[in-house]
Amino acid sequence: MANTFHLFFCSMSQWSQVQQLEIKFLEQVDQFYDDNFPMEIRHLLAQWIESQDWEAASNNEAMATILLQNLLIQVDEQLDRVSQEKNLLLIHNLKRIRKLLQGPLEKSLQNSTVSERQRNVEHKVSAIKNSAQMTDQDVKYLEDLQEEFDFRYKTIQSLEQSDKNSALIKQEMLALQVMLNTLDFKRKEVLSKIGRVIHEIDMLMSNMLTEELLDWKRRQQIACIGGPLHGGLDQLQNCFTLLAESLFQVRRQLEKLDELLTRLTYDGDPIPVQRPQLLEKVNFLLYNLFRNSFVVERQPCMPTHPQRPMVLKTLIQFTVKLRLLIKLPELNYQIRVKATIDKNVSTVSNRRFVLCGTHVKAMNMDESANGSLSVEFRHLQPKEMKSSAGSKGNEGPHMVTEELHSISFETQVCLYGLTINLETSSLPVVMISNVSQLPNAWASIIWYNLSTNDPQNLSFFNNPPAATLSQLLEVLSWQFSSYVGRGLNSEQLNMLAEKLVGQQVSYNDYQLSWAKFCKEHLPGKSFTFWVWLEAILDLIKKHILPLWIDGYVMGFVSKEKERILLKDKTPGTFLLRFSESNLGGITFTWVDQLENGDVTFHSVEPYNKGRLSALPFADILRDYKVIMADNVPENPLKYLYPDIPKDKAFGKHYSCQPNEVSKPSDGGGKGYVPSVFIPVSKILNDSTDPHSPSDLLPMSPSVYAVLREHLSPTVIETALSSPYSTD
Repeated sequence: MANTFHLFFCSMSQWSQVQQLEIKFLEQVDQFYDDNFPMEIRHLLAQWIESQDWEAASNNEAMATILLQNLLIQVDEQLDRVSQEKNLLLIHNLKRIRKLLQGPLEKSLQNSTVSERQRNVEHKVSAIKNSAQMTDQDVKYLEDLQEEFDFRYKTIQSLEQSDKNSALIKQEMLALQVMLNTLDFKRKEVLSKIGRVIHEIDMLMSNMLTEELLDWKRRQQIACIGGPLHGGLDQLQNCFTLLAESLFQVRRQLEKLDELLTRLTYDGDPIPVQRPQLLEKVNFLLYNLFRNSFVVERQPCMPTHPQRPMVLKTLIQFTVKLRLLIKLPELNYQIRVKATIDKNVSTVSNRRFVLCGTHVKAMNMDESANGSLSVEFRHLQPKEMKSSAGSKGNEGPHMVTEELHSISFETQVCLYGLTINLETSSLPVVMISNVSQLPNAWASIIWYNLSTNDPQNLSFFNNPPAATLSQLLEVLSWQFSSYVGRGLNSEQLNMLAEKLVGQQVSYNDYQLSWAKFCKEHLPGKSFTFWVWLEAILDLIKKHILPLWIDGYVMGFVSKEKERILLKDKTPGTFLLRFSESNLGGITFTWVDQLENGDVTFHSVEPYNKGRLSALPFADILRDYKVIMADNVPENPLKYLYPDIPKDKAFGKHYSCQPNEVSKPSDGGGKGYVPSVFIPVSKILNDSTDPHSPSDLLPMSPSVYAVLREHLSPTVIETALSSPYSTD
């Protein structure tokens, strides 16, 4: 987007001057404008365009997005103008142009739209707070006016009967009648203003604030399964708190009116008629505001698996954090929250659990860094209750990892004569008893939060809905970006899509079932797609994380595509690919050229976590050797695809340099002869097939010294090899 702006605006000149150019130059100008940025816009918005800083926007994506948004506003204004003039041709062109410009903006404005809505909510809340404060002044004026009336009226009442008939007193009585009329008017005015404030709060809570809260909860769901980090809770807290303060302020105003009523009333007095209804509405809004303000700020999560929230293991501690979005000093340490599991909820599980540990704590403003009114449970443990029938969860219609449970939190707020019971629940959690169940449990959490906004559908897996493949692929990329620091590109995602559903003309609208994702084995394999992918995530996390983050692991590429990529490359060019037939395996394939000019490909047997625990993968790539028929060991890996010298790509990840390797003469500890690991692969001249697999074997210093005679001084002494594979 920024580059496009730079093309059209980087050297701004006055449009009027441009139109004075010779025709040959005008023809060149004409070539700069097409459907990406039509000339009509340049002409109609010349003055506005020339006043913007397009040079800065060309180097700043955020600023470019804002300018494009403002440009669309200008187009809308022009469209309104020409619509009034009934210029049909220009109306048609401007609508077409607006549609063209709107396309690239829609996605980039998603976050901006959220922020704009937040700003609108905050603006309305501030206006409501200001209105409530202004009404306070009206109530105070009304109170002063009534006190003056009361004093003057009582003064007259204290006079003797004879004095009351004087002309002066009669004049005073007329003045008091005028004051009473004014009091009646001011009472009606104050009640009307209070009613408007209450109505504005009601509308804001029913629409924008509710929408904002639901949007935050949805963003929390997305963030829990690896999506973009969510925020906005502090802004919501500010809005909830200001609204609560405004409602309590209105409540005090109504109490003051009741006090004024006890001191003075009259026929047609509006206070006894309107005040009860207004007070009832205020209390109703306060109840709803408090109930909506009690939220789970951080979903249940085991500290040992911070990137796998909502999966809990029996007898293992987990943490969960609650917040009350109404932050009032009077509530500090006054609200005690109780945690329970599966309270009054019918689950599909035969298993029942209790929470052990500290399950009642007080909310306070001291533990959170931002001073919010919150409570964090850090020592809760789920424990399975023994069933008298001896039934187990997996004997029911669902696997254990498809059983959803709910952790509930309840408390009570007592404030200014109100008693409000509050309750909220976590998103559904999956209970496991063995860490081996964690991958499938996490798949359930992903599928649930991808597919539904419902926070409490514990029977979800009775009939799990299909997911759009395009949405699922985005979530899969999140798994890699959140768990191993680098998401997947379009080519990698296309390979995963093909693995899931085969080749399709378009994957956008394809509906994928839960069973296909997590329960059915891949064709010809003994494992599911998700188990295969989770094993790769584990491999990356534990053994090749730096290489993955640097972007040097292509990873998800089919064997067919691999050969297409390598066939025209320099011999010795290789790429790194995850095994499709082995769980948690990574292999590398390089291209070679035979004497007759034919191209051949070699793939090493996949390295799994067991072998990578013995030797870092970067060292394997550096030291890998192949012994040909003449028994001269060579490293065939020269360039990482497409043409990056191997040492340039992986050099910073090598664990040591050749001169750091122990020499045979160094001797061994405790009388042992030192050894090094050197696996060897052998390729015969008449065949590219490997001999039988060979494991890593220790080599004595004497044999090691002989091997060194055949190696360049710059090549490490440890040679790695493995049998070749068709994977």
